[in-house]
Amino acid sequence: MREQLRIGKNAGVSRVVIVGGGPGGYEAALVGRQLGGDVTLVDSDGLGGSAVLTDCVPSKTLIATSDVMTEVRQSAELGLRFGPSGQGYVDSSVHVDLEAVNARVLELAKNQSADIAERLRQEDIQILRGTGRLDGPDRVVVQGDDREQSLGADVILLATGARPRELPEAKPDGERILTWTQVYGLCELPERLIVVGSGVTGAEFASAYEALGVDVVLVSSRDRVLPGEDADAAQVLEDVFVRRGMTVMSKSRAASVTRKGDSVAVELTDGREVNGSHCLLAVGSVPNTFGLGLEDVGVGLDRGGFITVDRVSRTSTRGIYAAGDCTGVLMLASVAAMQGRIAMWHSLGDAVTPLDLTNVSSNVFTAPEIATVGVTQRQVDAGEVPASKVTLPLSGNARAKMQGNRDGFVKLFCRPATGIVVGGVVVSPRASELIYPISIAVAERLTVDQIAGAFTVYPSLTGSLAEAARRLRGSRTVA
Repeated sequence: MREQLRIGKNAGVSRVVIVGGGPGGYEAALVGRQLGGDVTLVDSDGLGGSAVLTDCVPSKTLIATSDVMTEVRQSAELGLRFGPSGQGYVDSSVHVDLEAVNARVLELAKNQSADIAERLRQEDIQILRGTGRLDGPDRVVVQGDDREQSLGADVILLATGARPRELPEAKPDGERILTWTQVYGLCELPERLIVVGSGVTGAEFASAYEALGVDVVLVSSRDRVLPGEDADAAQVLEDVFVRRGMTVMSKSRAASVTRKGDSVAVELTDGREVNGSHCLLAVGSVPNTFGLGLEDVGVGLDRGGFITVDRVSRTSTRGIYAAGDCTGVLMLASVAAMQGRIAMWHSLGDAVTPLDLTNVSSNVFTAPEIATVGVTQRQVDAGEVPASKVTLPLSGNARAKMQGNRDGFVKLFCRPATGIVVGGVVVSPRASELIYPISIAVAERLTVDQIAGAFTVYPSLTGSLAEAARRLRGSRTVA
């Protein structure tokens, strides 16, 4: 029997129901409570969603270990030796215990999820375990383990996320053919890992496992890795991959993946076959929008099944909002969280600034990392945005030389007439940290004069950012 619940404790209090406990959901819940809403969050898989449990937190924890191994490899150049005699090389004396690494990965994800749950409880946010579906534009039905509940709502936010896309002829088995959510069950390093897909996810895992000592084959259907990123940055990364021994197969599309005992065979559309011990599928995501009752209430979907939203997270149905990967809007945890906050600010009557994707910074956690914000080289080359550009190779930076880092660069874009910074690219270790000054400049419309006039530490990698700004001061020609 369905139990009818009225959520609002007091007359006039907005009843907010959020379906999905990822960044879009739990960040929205916190803002909803801050604005006085009576908030219920419906979650089925664990608070934090895929970002915390199977995607961002786990993958970046694995990558943290691979980053250390990358530094170990480079340590010989810095003069480090291992053993009493000092004759051995560090990289020949260190090995990876993948079972221990993955145990740490899963424990960190579990703890992060628990921290989020505790924060929500402290804010008096009701958490219901189960799946939610719409029963009209102002009601959500929650199917739990032992009962069904019907929740009345003044505001509904859908933040149901997405899941790994599967190929019809490449079904994951969780043992040899894997999605990125299944790799943390491995107890031993693969002998030869075939990564199908060279987008951000594929490149990150290929980079990580190569650094851990795995023989990696990266199958890319495009002419280069990271086809959606800055072309110069992608070329640097591909060159590094090849130099370190990775096999990069460009313009190669997988037709099928078949398990053969303790090995896998990836058949390409041109008839070639690639063999390995494991295969990781990184071929995109599909939204979790099926079974939500969207069609019955008029919530619009695009051709890919993603929920269509505007810049304040509204769907096509009044009172229903959506945030995160289920919308397909720049699928980043930071964007999901902002979409959720914006939805609450808008729906509960607070001041709100619509989502501006030109201010979003993003990072590819490879070695080296690739961080970007604002205007892209593609937009400049196409004439969509007039901009001047300066690129400084990392090999000329004193701190980078000291650390043995020579792969990468800093690229800065500004308006030709005003010098206002409109974008940038950083390719280096810890680029995710170095992009922040450029993000501030883009968001606050700072000029290259202002950037050039700020002090940086010497020696430091940030010195290259200031140097790029100084060079742009005197050479504002259209790139």
